Amino acid sequence: MYNSKILGLGKYLPENKVTNKDLEKIMDTSDEWIQERTGIQERRHIVKGSDDTTSSMGVKASKIAIERAGISPQDIDLILFATLSPDYYFPGSGVLVQEALQIPDCPAMDIRMQCSGFIYALATADQFIKTGMYKKVLVIGSEYHSGGLDMTTRGRNISVIFGDGAGAAVVSRAENNEKGILNTQLHSEGKHAKELSLIGPNTGRWVPEIMEENNPEDSSYYPYMNGQFVFKNAVVRFSQVISAGLEKAGWKPDEIDMLIPHQANLRISQFVQKKFGLRDDQVYNNIQRYGNTTAASIPIALTEAWEEGRIKEGSKVVLAAFGSGFTWGSVVIKW
Repeated sequence: MYNSKILGLGKYLPENKVTNKDLEKIMDTSDEWIQERTGIQERRHIVKGSDDTTSSMGVKASKIAIERAGISPQDIDLILFATLSPDYYFPGSGVLVQEALQIPDCPAMDIRMQCSGFIYALATADQFIKTGMYKKVLVIGSEYHSGGLDMTTRGRNISVIFGDGAGAAVVSRAENNEKGILNTQLHSEGKHAKELSLIGPNTGRWVPEIMEENNPEDSSYYPYMNGQFVFKNAVVRFSQVISAGLEKAGWKPDEIDMLIPHQANLRISQFVQKKFGLRDDQVYNNIQRYGNTTAASIPIALTEAWEEGRIKEGSKVVLAAFGSGFTWGSVVIKW
C-alpha cells in the first residue's frame, strides 16, 4: 500500500470582479448585509461571451499544477473532475479536459458531490494510488455558477454567495508512508438533500416541460438553500469530520499548521476555528475575495496557501468540506 501526496497545485479565476457594490445596482441588497451574513466582499464571474467554461478553467488550473509537478500531461493516468456545473448535462467535463490536454486513452471521471466534490475526488485518487492501479492522478475542482444564478432581488440570498473558478492538484505516490495523505473521512445524509439543491430541470421534468409551462414565477431551475438549516448542520458536521481525521492521525487541534475549510461562509469557518481553538494563522480563508466556488474552493485556497508559503515541507494540513447532499468529508495531510 502506498501513501499518496500532492505533487503540484494550480488555480484559475476569471478576471471579472463583481463587488457587493456592483450587486447593489441590480438587486435590493447592500455591502453591509452581504458581509454581515457571509463575509464576502467580491467574487469572480465569467463575462457573457467569454471563452471560459467549466472545463476550460479546469484545463488552465491543471496546466499550472502539471508544470509545478514537473511532469507532462501524458504522465497523467487518471482524471477526476469535481463539479456541480459541468459544461453539458452529458458527457462529463473530465473527458473534455482529457481531450484538451491531449492525453490518449486516459480514464476520466466526473464526481458530482458539490461542495464536498474536491474532498471526495482527492479521497478517490488516494485509494486508486494506494492500490497501485494509478500513479499520477489529476484532481480538478471547477465551477461556473454565474450563468445559472437568479441575479434579481428574488434570488439574492443565494446569488450574492457564489463565484466562478477552478483549482487542480496532481496526486502521486509518496516516497514513504510517514508523509502524504494520512487519512480521509467521507459521509453523506440524503434525507436533507433538498435543503440545498437545484431541482429542475431533471429527468422527471425536462426543459421542454418547463418551457411549455412558461411560468415566469417558476424558480425551480435556480438553486435553493435553506440557509439557517444548512448553517446549523455545517458547523456540527465540520467539527465531527475534522475531529475524526485528527483522531485517526493521532494529532491534537493545536498541532494543525493549516486548516483549509470549504469556503461556504466566513461565519462557518470562524465558528469552526473558535471551536478548535485555532489562531488566525492556522486557518486559511479567501471567501472574502472569491465567494463560494463550491468544488473549486478548497483547491483554490490550498494553492494560494502553498503559494504564500503557509504550507511547506512537513506542514500538518487538514482539508474539510460540507455541502449539498448533505455530504461532508475531510483529508489529513503531512506535507
